[in-house]
Amino acid sequence: MALIHNLGFPRIGARRELKFAQESYWKGQSSRDELKALGAELRKRHWANQADLDLVPVGDFSFYDQVLDTSFTLGNLPERVQGFHGDVLDNYFRVARGRSAQNEEHAQCCGGVAAGEMTKWFDTNYHYIVPEFTVGTQFKLDPSRLLEQLAEANAQGIKAKPVIVGPITYLAIGKAKDDSDKLALLAGLLPVYVELLNTLAAQGVEWVQIDEPILVTELDNDWKGAFKTAYAALNTGKVKLLLATYFGQLQDNLEVVASLPVQGVHLDAINARHEVDLLIAKLPATSVVSLGVINGRNIWKADLNSVLDWLEPVAKKLGERLWIAPSCSLLHVPVDVTSEQKLDVDIKSWLAYALQKLGELKILSVALKQGRNAVKTELAENKAAIGARRNSPRVNNPTVKAAIAQLTAQLGQRKSAYAVRAAKQAALLRLPAFPTTTIGSFPQTADIRQARSQFKTGDINEVAYKDAMRAEIARSVKEQTELQLDVFVHGEAERNDMVEYFGEQLDGYAFSQFGWVQSYGSRCVKPPILFGDISRPKAMTVEWTQYAQSLTDKPMKGMLTGPVTILNWSFVRDDQPRSVSCYQLALAIRAEVLDLEKAGVKIIQIDEAALREGLPLRKAQWQEYLDWAVESFRITANGVEDETQIHTHMCYSEFNDIIKSIADMDADVITIETSRSDMELLDAFDNFNYPNEIGPGVYDIHSPNIPTEEHMVQLMLKAAERIPAERLWVNPDCGLKTRQWNEVIPALTNMVSAAKKLRAAS
Repeated sequence: MALIHNLGFPRIGARRELKFAQESYWKGQSSRDELKALGAELRKRHWANQADLDLVPVGDFSFYDQVLDTSFTLGNLPERVQGFHGDVLDNYFRVARGRSAQNEEHAQCCGGVAAGEMTKWFDTNYHYIVPEFTVGTQFKLDPSRLLEQLAEANAQGIKAKPVIVGPITYLAIGKAKDDSDKLALLAGLLPVYVELLNTLAAQGVEWVQIDEPILVTELDNDWKGAFKTAYAALNTGKVKLLLATYFGQLQDNLEVVASLPVQGVHLDAINARHEVDLLIAKLPATSVVSLGVINGRNIWKADLNSVLDWLEPVAKKLGERLWIAPSCSLLHVPVDVTSEQKLDVDIKSWLAYALQKLGELKILSVALKQGRNAVKTELAENKAAIGARRNSPRVNNPTVKAAIAQLTAQLGQRKSAYAVRAAKQAALLRLPAFPTTTIGSFPQTADIRQARSQFKTGDINEVAYKDAMRAEIARSVKEQTELQLDVFVHGEAERNDMVEYFGEQLDGYAFSQFGWVQSYGSRCVKPPILFGDISRPKAMTVEWTQYAQSLTDKPMKGMLTGPVTILNWSFVRDDQPRSVSCYQLALAIRAEVLDLEKAGVKIIQIDEAALREGLPLRKAQWQEYLDWAVESFRITANGVEDETQIHTHMCYSEFNDIIKSIADMDADVITIETSRSDMELLDAFDNFNYPNEIGPGVYDIHSPNIPTEEHMVQLMLKAAERIPAERLWVNPDCGLKTRQWNEVIPALTNMVSAAKKLRAAS
């Protein structure tokens, strides 16, 4: 009864070992063999962490992204890299980031290429490399990566369950680069999947986890039919298939899932608890039912007694057919909360990272097999922690709750319409056509990181730290002056992260030392922990912005992160609606906006990079989210005078289908990512008359490649076909903190030159 398993484990390492190894290799400071050895060591360690499970995921480790891994396994490489020779890993990194190691063996003939497009994995902050398809796409199996990891796991005595992305999800999340029909590729794709499953069966594999999260989205009849076609073909009888769905509810797809010839189904019981009985009733009497009973997306301890209340009857009904697991891969949470030595003791007692979540599964399993009395101590400790959090005065602030109760629609209204504001702002700012700016951050150098680390450990005092940050701000201003940018930023040297920095200064937040999760590739983030009602004790950015403005006569943008992004990029409390937490954040950031304006800052950028990723996975539920998300932004931004220009920034998401809501935000200027998608995101403006100003990103900052002046001019000319030139800005597609100055300077030089060329031609 109640076999326990896991859908995936964090791959970066408890101390971000993978990140540092990747970056060392890319810089040419270590060898390919050293990187591969580190990967093998991490896999060995992570499997040991999961050795008590009945089945352990294999193939969930990746050197960059599991979707890109799938593309290479299926032989679906973009045409631009198909002829390259050299090690497969170098080709892999070329697709992921535009190039591999700086000193790679074949750099001269096979150096920089256009990196693959990157977007969010469903409604998470994890980014995947989008598969590319054309009418001529062909697939050819390369199982080497998976077989290598399987052999390692077998040698370690691990009860392996290979994990692969399913064929329908793979096609659905990819992008056709021509007018081809993605579903038309299914006939050529399925034989490769069958070959893969047969290959795994030959290695003695019994169960394969095949992830199809697309099943929690809305699917038309063609895609539903594709599932039936696909799984009829995959039902070879040589391996057992666990069809894994997660992140949401099956709803109208439940009938499809129940009809598929698979041996087991995983359901996200955190998001779809009410579908458990429905699914059991529909599935064959022999099918395994895997229930995601522990939240794989958040870090709060599960209320184990409450889980057992509803799970025990299910276990009695299903017997050995019941498996339990986290709701999804634990990729989205940190590794081990016991490593947190500085976290507040009370708050730490409320948390569970990946290893603790696996521990919770074991407690549930013992309780189901032997009765609650067998784990009465553990259940009592859990009950005490849940109760302490629920009743803590640190969580509940009556003053904040009263402020939320007094919110009115008027708080979200600008004083005048955009046309009136735009005229006043133009007269005040006197910017040229195609004004140039950056998105906010400049490179986080080793000196910056060292000063921050020394300040945190007490090796330098606050005065020395502030002096170091002012020196970096002065450098950023100097570089922008020499580059002849039109609107400056202070560079954000003092900010460790665009969300964590603000959370550190807001009441209701807590911070970890080692709460790292992967965002993409080697990019890791440490989401702050939103545990209570939010308020802002004092100004957070005014001092730094005022100092930067004192160094130049050019307009200096105040840089803030918006409430929706802070919410979506935090570990959010689960004891109240997300909308309430977002309104609390909106009031806090609104106070900062007004303080910046009072300090004389005339341009304020409020980044909402994560607006779209908060969308529910089903369009029928979008409007409710967009209503409170857009209203939260408007409350934050719209208390200023007409002359104050409000910017917002969004990156790496498809905006076409929410463009009206973006317009409803009523920001004076929006900057968006468009460089990797070759301005495809601007297709939305073919049928929507966007009223305000826009800066389509022309410099892909996630690649070390330096764009040419001509390339950026061509991108802007494409943009001018949809947006009047007088309303266009020229800027990178995101902040520059992850790049190095020797990359940034030539790229921005070309960007400024491109703007000048556009002005001359207009």
